[in-house]
Amino acid sequence: MSIKRRELIKLGYGPKELLPVAVEAAAAAAAGGIAKAVLRRRFRALIDHPEGFMQDPFLGELARLVTARQAVQSSPADTFTPRAKPAPYRRWGHDADRQTLEQMENACRLPIAARAALMPDGHLGYGLPIGGVLGTRGAVIPYAVGVDIACRMKLTAFDLPVSRLDGHRDQLKQVLQRETRFGIGSEFRDRREHSVLDEDWSGSPVTQRFKDKGWRQLGTSGSGNHFVEYGILTIDEPTASEALGLVAGKYVALLSHSGSRGVGASVASHYSKLAMRQHPELPKPLRHLAWLDLDQEPGQEYWQAMQLMGRYAAANHELIHHHIARALGVEVLLDVENHHNFAWLEEHDGETLVVHRKGATPAGDGVLGIIPGSMASPAFVVQGRGEPDSLRSASHGAGRLMSRTQAKKSFTWSDTRRLLAERGVEVLSCGIDEVPGVYRDIHQVMAAQRDLVDVLARFDPRIVKMAPAGERPED
Repeated sequence: MSIKRRELIKLGYGPKELLPVAVEAAAAAAAGGIAKAVLRRRFRALIDHPEGFMQDPFLGELARLVTARQAVQSSPADTFTPRAKPAPYRRWGHDADRQTLEQMENACRLPIAARAALMPDGHLGYGLPIGGVLGTRGAVIPYAVGVDIACRMKLTAFDLPVSRLDGHRDQLKQVLQRETRFGIGSEFRDRREHSVLDEDWSGSPVTQRFKDKGWRQLGTSGSGNHFVEYGILTIDEPTASEALGLVAGKYVALLSHSGSRGVGASVASHYSKLAMRQHPELPKPLRHLAWLDLDQEPGQEYWQAMQLMGRYAAANHELIHHHIARALGVEVLLDVENHHNFAWLEEHDGETLVVHRKGATPAGDGVLGIIPGSMASPAFVVQGRGEPDSLRSASHGAGRLMSRTQAKKSFTWSDTRRLLAERGVEVLSCGIDEVPGVYRDIHQVMAAQRDLVDVLARFDPRIVKMAPAGERPED
């Protein structure tokens, strides 16, 4: 039997940042077979001597939190000391609103900040703007990675005549509907298999706890702005043909956008809250920029979990593309993918930085990537130019112009259907908050980052599937 909240409060775990963690730890220890009397003694000892419980499998996180809180209490009340001079950052594009710019400026005030950049699709996020790139020293910021860890794009081109997009449309739609899943909690009844399940999921209590959920959702896409779509990939230039390994021409292609599903969201939530509890000194506008030091256990745990979620997200896309190609009986001629909402250890200006790309994509010299527009505008296969001032980054898409709430007030399906018909696009499922008008003009975004990427090919959507209307977004 676990210790009740009332008793935990009497033992000294009443502060709001301690109590939820103490309750969860008590329940986990009780479920692990520790007797209530023994558990009570451990909780009584921990509040006075947390250093003795750092490695405890049930009480370790609570011990670290108590230690951090005691350290803050022994310091001056206002311990936040921003950089004497904000970290330098460069901005691409000119239509970011004031709130977005304030978020970027706040990030540059962090004592751990080294360099930053804002991509032309930049818009308001939590902590760091969507489209924000932030290099830090020795620390990772969970909210600067994002909620949907390792969200990514993947494109495969098939040895399929372009005429099949019209002549065999029913078959293409049936395969897409059968081999993908969208929506909150979506999963496959017959679970899909992948080697990512053979990896060690025990490095974090979150991934260990939710591994089975991850298996159930393996090969699915969730909700929000995630999609899977057929379209036409056009390669015009000989140089692009050489870079992609395909002769110039038109190809039927499959493009997908999604991330690490429910497990990734749980990892983000757990470690974001932990980081904020460790940094109560941060003023309110900076609370979502709380960090975890990479030379301490919580930071190492998060880093390992983030890496695992990157491989898990890649596995989701691999399975979607594999099963659709197999069902169509086609060969894959080209495979390109890249991800965002992640942190990388990279060398910049002679030092190793933790580079957070929240809604921004790697664009190192020669690195291939995909930058999508909307369901009625093209995506582009690009090659990075390695621009140092952007920390070798580019935009991850067109970028939203408005919130989902505003989108629902601004657009109707009758007008949207006319636009889609004009562009030759059929949508199998989608919410009104993801229609083309909620996004920036992708051509303007690409023009604003000519110095960041070179365009190699163009993908025009034709058959699009997203989460049905009414789904709460996960992105």
